[in-house]
Amino acid sequence: MTAHTQRAGLQVAPVLADFIETRLLPGLPVTPEAFWTGFAALLAEFAPENRRLLEVRDQMQAQIDAWLTERRGQEWDNSAWQAFLREIGYLQPAPAPFSVTTTASDPEISTVAGPQLVVPVMNARFALNAANARWGSLYDALYGTDALPGAPEGKGYDAARGAQAVAWAADFLDSAIPLTEGSHADATAYTTDGGTLAITVAGKAVALADPSAFAGTSGEGAARSILLRHNGLHIELVFDPAHPVGAASASGLRDVVLESTLTAIQDCEDSVAAVDAEDKVLAYGNWLGLMKGDLTEEVSKAGRTLTRRLNADRSFTAPDGSTLTLPGRAVLLVRNVGHLMTSDAVLMGGAPVPEGLMDAMITVTAAMHDLQKTEGARNSRAGSIYVVKPKMHGPTEAAFANRTYARVEELLGLPFGSVKLGLMDEERRTSANLPACIEALKERIVFINTGFLDRTGDEIHTVMQAGPVLPKAEIKDAVWLSAYEAGNVDAGLSAGMQGKGQIGKGMWAKPDAMAEMLGAKIGHPKAGANTAWVPSPTAATLHATHYHAVDVAALQDSLKSRAPADFDALMTPPLMGRRNLSAEAIAREVDLNCQSILGYVVRWVDQGIGCSKVPDIDDVPLMEDRATLRISAQFLANWLMHDLITEAQIDESLRRMALAVDRQNAGDAAYVPMAPAYDGPAFKAARALILEGATQPSGYTEPLLHEWRRTAKTA
Repeated sequence: MTAHTQRAGLQVAPVLADFIETRLLPGLPVTPEAFWTGFAALLAEFAPENRRLLEVRDQMQAQIDAWLTERRGQEWDNSAWQAFLREIGYLQPAPAPFSVTTTASDPEISTVAGPQLVVPVMNARFALNAANARWGSLYDALYGTDALPGAPEGKGYDAARGAQAVAWAADFLDSAIPLTEGSHADATAYTTDGGTLAITVAGKAVALADPSAFAGTSGEGAARSILLRHNGLHIELVFDPAHPVGAASASGLRDVVLESTLTAIQDCEDSVAAVDAEDKVLAYGNWLGLMKGDLTEEVSKAGRTLTRRLNADRSFTAPDGSTLTLPGRAVLLVRNVGHLMTSDAVLMGGAPVPEGLMDAMITVTAAMHDLQKTEGARNSRAGSIYVVKPKMHGPTEAAFANRTYARVEELLGLPFGSVKLGLMDEERRTSANLPACIEALKERIVFINTGFLDRTGDEIHTVMQAGPVLPKAEIKDAVWLSAYEAGNVDAGLSAGMQGKGQIGKGMWAKPDAMAEMLGAKIGHPKAGANTAWVPSPTAATLHATHYHAVDVAALQDSLKSRAPADFDALMTPPLMGRRNLSAEAIAREVDLNCQSILGYVVRWVDQGIGCSKVPDIDDVPLMEDRATLRISAQFLANWLMHDLITEAQIDESLRRMALAVDRQNAGDAAYVPMAPAYDGPAFKAARALILEGATQPSGYTEPLLHEWRRTAKTA
């Protein structure tokens, strides 16, 4: 292990101490002495309570395990189940009616509905791409994906394919920005004069059905842009008759650019593999660069080296002649880690400190660089720092987070409420007590969402002893999940989050299935969510069309009077009961989940890749992170516990599936095959996640992944 250096009674890894003192603090009104003294005080005050909260988790789970074991094989009694959970404090009384009082949030957070990206902050290229995905070409998003039938032909521009994209975009414009007569597809000219927009269709000048949708212009002559606005989102019509696409258009329209990624979460948690001080410094350094605005990355493309940096703001001339400046980047949030993990990047009394407290102190400090800007582009024009806090269990843990960030504000000299918090509704005890969790954060909450992947993993782990759960695909159709999704929106609206923050939905997991996404993901805004996660900038541009199709604010108004989600359904676990499965169906489930686990874990452990497209057993690429891993591991651990499968069956499947995963990664020069030895750290980690799954805290995968990743790095 690296020798640590002393700072204010703490033992700090030299690489972290150097980062804080030479990169993080210069330019801020915080001296190294004040930072270290304050950090030590934060740890002394909050680390013991952090440990106690984790002990409460373990105690409650032990009580639940005992209660379920005693009743195993009996008919499920939901009333008795809920009464027991209230008795042990798992279910807490609902708070008296209250309203969220958060102030000073940016409109991208509080009032405008649109897509949200989540990216691993350790990867500078991904981090910059996400930040710069505020604007995206609709033509490109359609042309290069399966959103349109068929595929481009040849290596150059396929005019027929381009015509498909142009026609689709024209239909979209007719829906979002209709004309008083005719179609955008038939427009031969767009002219602006005296602050109004006229469109020539069939030789006749027509207007926008809503003239206020005309928001401005940019450029001069033939190569220019017209800015439109609908549902708070902007659409840029780009004209250039000299361009091949523009030349094929009677009006010279070259592109339709959509305001796409309104917000992006820069992730220090599920999508990264940060297991030591060096990894944490990489994550912190990229977040610091985003907040200072100077993060760059050299990218090789088509034989050329490009320097990627944050996009500048966009400037237009409004209809009244004034200058309209629009952000060129998404508003960025940073996801800190949860309460569970510790980090030996800092030791207190020789013991690793809670990683979440370290994240809180350092990521908030980094964001101060953005707050003190007096000119140029800013992340938050409202003067806020946005932190997403994941994997909290219930209102007591939410209240602990609230006090933690209030103390960080005090230590850094920030006004109370500078730090806004996002609450991930992804653990069972949180969704069961969601109004109380929101109430605990009511002065700073700006985000709730349904993280159905982690929520499914926690559902399985919580009722592990009750009996075998349904096959994994069927869990998504169980009654608890629809109640969970609806209940999240209900809780957010009843707490007054509309106009204050985001009510979000989870990730689209198939990054190459954009046609399917266009058909399915409109369900998120239709459910009352004013943001939802997408896997790429391209997906964000396509998903942005859904927020033109649905006026989310008006829909939320209509949802306020509906009957609340069924709490009994929410509390009903997805158990298989007396149903029997065939041997073939069971074997297929084992193979599906073993392959998924191996495909993700081998990259995490051997290469430190925390999130990526991982081919499934049928070679369909899926976005995988620790949340999807948690489901698969807990699912197999549950079936193993209840004798639907055996350890020998798991071992046999793991070996066969390792061969399949090795084949799927054969083109990766950095990949180390698991077969035929089956003794590498990645294979051992995958096996441990299943066989030790029932005893892992809350079923989380982090402890074992970190252990085996460190083993691989040492080797």
